[in-house]
Parts: sequence; C-alpha cells; structure tokens
Amino acid sequence: CSNLDLPKVSIDGPYGAASQDHSKYEIILLIGLGIGATPFISVLKDIANGLDKAMTSATCSYSVTSYAHAYKMIYHNLPNPLQEGCAANHHSANGLRKAYFYWVTREQGSFEWFRDIMKEVSARDSKQGVIEMYNYLTSVYQEGDKRSVLISAIQALHFARHGIDIISKTPVRTHFSRPNWPRVFHGLARKHIGERIGVFYCGPDDLGRQLERLCHKMNMRTFTRFVFHKEHF
Repeated sequence: CSNLDLPKVSIDGPYGAASQDHSKYEIILLIGLGIGATPFISVLKDIANGLDKAMTSATCSYSVTSYAHAYKMIYHNLPNPLQEGCAANHHSANGLRKAYFYWVTREQGSFEWFRDIMKEVSARDSKQGVIEMYNYLTSVYQEGDKRSVLISAIQALHFARHGIDIISKTPVRTHFSRPNWPRVFHGLARKHIGERIGVFYCGPDDLGRQLERLCHKMNMRTFTRFVFHKEHF
C-alpha cells in the first residue's frame, strides 16, 4: 500500500457570486454573453423589486411653510426644493441610481429564455428610467452594412409603430454585431464623471480579460472609476 501513487486533491474556495456585490454600487454595468446573462437577470429582477419599494415608500408631502419657502426660492431663480425632493425618489430601495445591462448572443432564439422577465423589468422601470438594457445579436452583420440594411429597416419600422423589437419581441431594441466596448466605456465615463461604476461580467475568459484591461485603462485616463468583477457561471 505504501507504494501506491495516490492522486493529489486540491480544494479551493468557497467563492460568492460576484453579482451579489451589485448593491455596493450606485451605478452598475452588467455584461452577459449567451447563457452568461442568467445571473444578471436575477439582478435586474432584484433592482425592479427595489424600484417598486422605493415608489411605495416615496412621499412628496410638504407643509404650508415648505411651499412658501419653495415659492421664495423660485422667485429668486434658485433650485426648487419640492422638485428636488420628488426627483430624488428615482432610484431603487438599495440606493442604486443606474443599471446598464448588455446581453450579447449569437442565436436569436436565446432571447426567448428571458423574454417575459425583460418585458416585466421594462414595464416596472418605465417611469423611473433606472435600468437600460441592450441586446446584441452577433450572427447578423453590423448596422450600416449593406447585407443587413433590409432587416434593419424592417426592425426600425416595427419598433417605431409598436414599441416592440421584432428580433427579441421585447421593448428592448436589438443591435447587430458586437458592442464597441471602448465606446461604451467612454460614454459611461463622460456620463458619470468622478463616479464609481461596478462592472460585472459573465462569459468567456478572453473577453473578461479585455474588459478588465479596459477598466484599468479607463481608470488611468478618466475621472471615472470602473471596478471589475468576474462572475463564475
């Protein structure tokens, strides 16, 4: 028995899901490739639930004194405290102010997986505008390419008339080809100057490494800080 070569067993972990940290940020960017969208769909539902709670608990009631003070502020061309008080309620119960969700998939049929949930999230967020969702279908040539002109025209016409994307059959517009990630990150950096954005990714390691390097690059070149998290799914 002493001469037997026993196998080596290594134990590593445990690890919590990276997306569980989304509540630590006021602004988040969720990126899922294919089935990698699964953990983020749960996050979106959680955010939508938080929006419902925030709307239920939000009040814009003020005393007569408050209204008199507001009138003086408006008269002197100063910010209206009543409007500011109501506008401040446009966030979820956990303090989240903005969530961006990018789902990149090759198969059109993939959109059927979470179609009902995406419709639900869009409807519940229609007034607050906290959640922005973007679908990308990589099996179709990018917008502007001659080979995708016809489907792009049909898609745009149908969306304009019915408010439903003909590809995903949800209120979320489908874009063709892959996202231009540097452009996406630069846009967020300009929109959220000096703020901290939690970036959560679930998908192949190659793109994960690219996104992590992009976060580091943006942190060095802009005033916005991107904090990268990789989901293991």
